[in-house]
Parts: sequence; structure tokens; C-alpha cells
Amino acid sequence: MPQRYVYTYAVTRDCAAVTGALETVTGVAAEPVGGVRHLGLMALAGRVPAAEYDEGALSERLEDLPWLEGVARAHQRVVDAVTAAGPCVLPLRLATVFHDEAGVRAMLEDRGEQLRSALDRLDGRTEWGVKVYAPEPTAAPRPPAPRATTSGRDYLRRRAAERNAHQEGERRADEVARGVHTTLAALAEETRLYPPQNPALSRHPGRNVLNAAYLVPWDSAPHFTSAVTGLAEHAPGDGLRVELTGPWAPYSFVTPDIP
Repeated sequence: MPQRYVYTYAVTRDCAAVTGALETVTGVAAEPVGGVRHLGLMALAGRVPAAEYDEGALSERLEDLPWLEGVARAHQRVVDAVTAAGPCVLPLRLATVFHDEAGVRAMLEDRGEQLRSALDRLDGRTEWGVKVYAPEPTAAPRPPAPRATTSGRDYLRRRAAERNAHQEGERRADEVARGVHTTLAALAEETRLYPPQNPALSRHPGRNVLNAAYLVPWDSAPHFTSAVTGLAEHAPGDGLRVELTGPWAPYSFVTPDIP
């Protein structure tokens, strides 16, 4: 029988709700996902082919964008299934793999204090993502080059006016993005600001001027989402779009040194 490793998706507290949620989902290799239990904690895990997930194979596969996208979607599907059931979930990094369940239990023991602290801090909270997009400036037709010295000044003035209008549009969009973030940060317990997304990778039209995550208590979520809706409805009429995603497990707020 081919050797299998243990792919680990997330850590949560050991409870019946988790077990029930895992019965509804499969993992990155279409495998059943179960729980590796230790000291009151549970790692959500499934067995995957070692040949595909050992260190050498992973280093190559992580360069394969279609494969990586499929794994990321399956990983998130498992985390989301348990999050929807109610327990606080700490997502682990993509492709966190152990040779066996003993390795998973050793991780739960070694990081137990840190994991419990994170679960306490994030319990009853979810992550919401907000992005603001500004339309890309429409390239104006380039005016013909001046045919005489006397028209050169007019040409340069037109080019300067185009540059100024473009810069003013960018300034207004950035100002709106700052205002959106200031409003929403006041409604959240924690925030994370990320670099703007590349339109070619995100497949969203326009310039990404805000890419942020907000940690919001469950009972504050209706107020938070209503605030986002209001900001979207009252965004300036320059084609700005406000996008809300979530609720998610608190991906952005798990400390970086948790596996």
C-alpha cells in the first residue's frame, strides 16, 4: 500500500460539533478528514499520498499554479465547514504535512499553550475582507505633436493637464480608501492591511486601493456589514467599488509562527 502522510488543515478544540462538520467534507486529495486529538485540542487532518506531498514533490508542485489553486480551495473548504459549525478554528499554513499522527500530536503538545491562547483570543470572532477598487484611468488620445514652435506650449499644457487629472483621480481614490478603512477599523477589534492585489492575478477590473481584513465579534457583524453596505452605496460617483467577503475563519489574525 502506498505510503501516506498526514495533511493538517487547522486546529480547534475537541468537540462534537467539529466531528459532525467533518463528515460533510473531503480534503485536498479527496480524502476523508478527521480529527487528531491531544490534550483537549483537535487537528483537522487527512491522509494524502506521500509521493505527492513529500518535501521534494511539494517544492515543485507549489510552482504549479493550477494545482496550488485546487489545493487552496480544498484547504479552505475544510476550514470553512468547521467554522460554519460554530467552533473557533485556527487555520494552518497551506501544505502543512506530517509523516504520521504522532508528529501532529507532538505539534499540539509543543504549541499547546500558544494554540489555546490564540483560540481564547479569537473565540467568537470572524474575519471579514474589504477591498476597494478604483477604475483604471482611460487613456486619452495622444494629441499630435506640435508642427510649429508656437504650438509647443499648448501641447505641453495639454500633456500636463492630463497628468494632473490622472494624479488627482488617484489621490481621490486613495482618500476614499483611507476613509473606508478608518470607519471600519473603528468597528473591528483588529485589522490587517495588505498590499494592493495585482489585477492580472485577482481577475478584478480596476486598481485595488484598499485590501484589508477586519476581526469582528459575531454580535457586531450585522453592524459591520451594514456599515460596509452604506460605504458602498455612498462611494463617490467615480466608479469606485467596495467589495465585502466573509465571514471567514480568522486567517489573517493567527500568529505567524503557528504552523
